[in-house]
Amino acid sequence: MSESLRIRYLFVCLFAVQFLAAQQTVGLFQNSPEAYNGYTLFSNTETTYLIDNCGEVVHTWQSAYPPGNSLYLLENGNLLRTARIGGDFSGGGIGGRIELFSWEGGLLWAYDHASFDYHHHHDIEPLPNGNFLLVAWERMTPDEAIAAGRNSGTVTEEGIWPEQIIEIEMVGNSGANWVWEWHLRDHLVQSFDDTKANFGVVADHPELVNFNYPPGNNQADWNHVNAISYNAELDQIAISAHRFDEIWIIDHSTTSEEASGHTGGNAGRGGDLLYRWGNPVAYDRGTAVDQTLYNQHDVRWLPEGHSFGGQMMVYNNQKFGNQSGVDIWEPPLNADGTYNLENGEAYGPGDLSWTYTNPDLFSPRISGAQPLSNNNILICEGNSGAFTEVTLAGEMVWRYINPVSRVNGITSQGSEVSGNDTFRATRYGTDYGAFEGRDLTPGGPIEENPTASDCEIFITTNVSEELVPADIRIVNTLVNENLWIDNLRNRILEIEVYDLLGSLVVRESSGDLEVKVETEFLNGGVYFVRAKDTREGQWWNLGKIVKAY
Repeated sequence: MSESLRIRYLFVCLFAVQFLAAQQTVGLFQNSPEAYNGYTLFSNTETTYLIDNCGEVVHTWQSAYPPGNSLYLLENGNLLRTARIGGDFSGGGIGGRIELFSWEGGLLWAYDHASFDYHHHHDIEPLPNGNFLLVAWERMTPDEAIAAGRNSGTVTEEGIWPEQIIEIEMVGNSGANWVWEWHLRDHLVQSFDDTKANFGVVADHPELVNFNYPPGNNQADWNHVNAISYNAELDQIAISAHRFDEIWIIDHSTTSEEASGHTGGNAGRGGDLLYRWGNPVAYDRGTAVDQTLYNQHDVRWLPEGHSFGGQMMVYNNQKFGNQSGVDIWEPPLNADGTYNLENGEAYGPGDLSWTYTNPDLFSPRISGAQPLSNNNILICEGNSGAFTEVTLAGEMVWRYINPVSRVNGITSQGSEVSGNDTFRATRYGTDYGAFEGRDLTPGGPIEENPTASDCEIFITTNVSEELVPADIRIVNTLVNENLWIDNLRNRILEIEVYDLLGSLVVRESSGDLEVKVETEFLNGGVYFVRAKDTREGQWWNLGKIVKAY
């Protein structure tokens, strides 16, 4: 597992960009040395922006279409973006078109995944093989829905639109091969009509989706999947099922034929759900008190090298009603790629590994959270177009507010901004392949009449765990009473322990060979430990500990 150390060349003091509150409304509010240095990609109009950590534009792309929500900068410098077009479907998050632009802005490829029978929406996901996954609505006529056991009282003339996931291979300038398919309509269970083939006890089939959940829902956009993510090591796909308040995982190692059934693939379960989490009520294995996700967006696996590598993260939009949060949890993964599930129980875990929130964090729609290589998290508060980077200790180290309004164009500094809602923001490190040999000269802030700033770019370097001094290490990561840390060179160490909410709970200074940190009084749970050599002034993230309950 790797850690990130921030190194600033030249002797400078901690610096954060600050403006008078009465003057600043948009743009960069804070940039600290602890922030992950790189370039942030976002778009809420026909223009896609790439900005540096000082909020200055280093590159843009121009399309003829507004975004269909997600976009990605590829390793080769090409921009893969969704676009919004009209068609035979309508609903929140509608896209329909996918475009590929060169770094220079030329349109290399475009494809409309939109017809009477289907329409792309919300998200796509690039794959290591050069293809990408997309999620789309797929039409079921009213008669088809009722024939599949849907309660006729919840079917309108629009029918029902279950999801399809398609792997797309780009061909030529506008062609597309469907090289893999998964259709939710193949994995339904219902307890409404016992004359239908998929009739059954919902609680007995957590691998299937209840066709009549949520009760009374008569919206054609039944699931409203708003995010898709891919894990190459597991060859699995995660999707965020918004109206179910759940995350679902399916097997991508199947053939398309196997994906339509219940056997095959690495996990041996075809296209059935391998795992689901967030709302056990959706499969009749829990009550309202067991629900943990509420209108969530942007599910991701955290990469190896992060403190929570291999776990999952989501932006939990209405975690506390009118307050959002970012949650990380560890799915009960088995060695064979399945997920542990006890008879009659809901999928675990019952507890989060990490969570972040604050009273001002709230967006009832869109939004996202990205794990960064230095262990920080970049949060996009979608409704307000606010991008905030926080440490695992909960410290805000970077903040920016999108000055681009879909309604009024570019906002002038000091004016209130509206219509700057942003689906996601993505940070790419300065060593990302797309930037090799590119001109990234800052071109000034996006906003009009920007306030003068002396913002400084702080150099970031990623280092492996081996570069953290070998003479400093946590001895007991599972803590029953007190924490012990080896300090084999008798450094004068300052040690801090933080809880999951980012509160400092212990601070200890010592030059002993074995440093004892009093943690006996702490409640059971997960904590984070960092240490500083007081002579060198260098901080290191030592890792996490688990205090026994």
